[in-house]
Amino acid sequence: MDTLIPPTIDVHLTSGDLRAAMEADVRAGLTATPKQLPPVYFYDDRGSRLFDQITRLPEYYPTRAERSILEAHAGDMVRAAGADVLVELGAGTCDKSRVLLDAMRDNGCLHAYVPLDVSDTTLWEAATSLSESYPGLSVRAVVGDFHHHLDRLDAPGRRLFAFLGGTIGNFDPAQRAAFLSGLVEVMCPGDRFLLGTDVVKDRGRLVAAYDDAAGVTAEFNRNVLHVLNRELGADFVPARFAHVARWNERDHRIEMWLRSLDTCTVHVADLGLDVGFGAGEEMLTEISTKFSLDALGDELEACGLVVDASWVADDDEFVLTMARRP
Repeated sequence: MDTLIPPTIDVHLTSGDLRAAMEADVRAGLTATPKQLPPVYFYDDRGSRLFDQITRLPEYYPTRAERSILEAHAGDMVRAAGADVLVELGAGTCDKSRVLLDAMRDNGCLHAYVPLDVSDTTLWEAATSLSESYPGLSVRAVVGDFHHHLDRLDAPGRRLFAFLGGTIGNFDPAQRAAFLSGLVEVMCPGDRFLLGTDVVKDRGRLVAAYDDAAGVTAEFNRNVLHVLNRELGADFVPARFAHVARWNERDHRIEMWLRSLDTCTVHVADLGLDVGFGAGEEMLTEISTKFSLDALGDELEACGLVVDASWVADDDEFVLTMARRP
């Protein structure tokens, strides 16, 4: 019987680092034209609960579609990868990881799991649970940022890097290129990369997924204002901002904005910053790029990756792509 191996945690990102990043991001975003805020600041405890509600809405297909692919093809994926170490980028609660970990265990190739995320509390809770669920599994949690700490994910064996949930769609083209190129630099011969991406489809279906009838996504969008009020001493009145979701045809992406319903000035006490909003002025809070299979393959190839296989959900709603460094 396998022995339970206690998890370990490496911290490369402190609360001070996160605070400094928030201050820099918010100052830059609120003084930009148009104004913008990174979507990472949606996700305090309340925002995480709201997003969990979103994933269960009838309009929001990506989570269900990706899960269906994993449950149907995880065995094929781990055999194609030939890996004994799973490295998950942006792991969160590590829920989807269990499907891949089960498949690796069933194929006799499960040795280690290395989840990376910015939240030390969530990551440690997930790592502890997984160590108990998979006796003999070595779990090394890494608190860090996948834009800066990919080189901290070493592990003996062949690694399968997983970046799920369509999160890469939140990056603009330059950010995607930097991320993918950085990943290629740390990949070794034999490593594989499993990427989850949403697919271009009917525009009405896309918009509905980000503007649900129950208004949960609208509340999730406005949650970033609650976060800034609490963390930076801002005085946003969230009810004075309307949720807007629209399709950007040129860039093949859904954009979420917050539209000021009237003219106002917001004071951000911790930054010593006063920010004016005109009536009808919009602030960008998230992009979610959608890909065609050909365009995705070209983008991966341009960054030094070769596509080995793809698995597509029913109705071409979502795709998981396996790639390698040649």
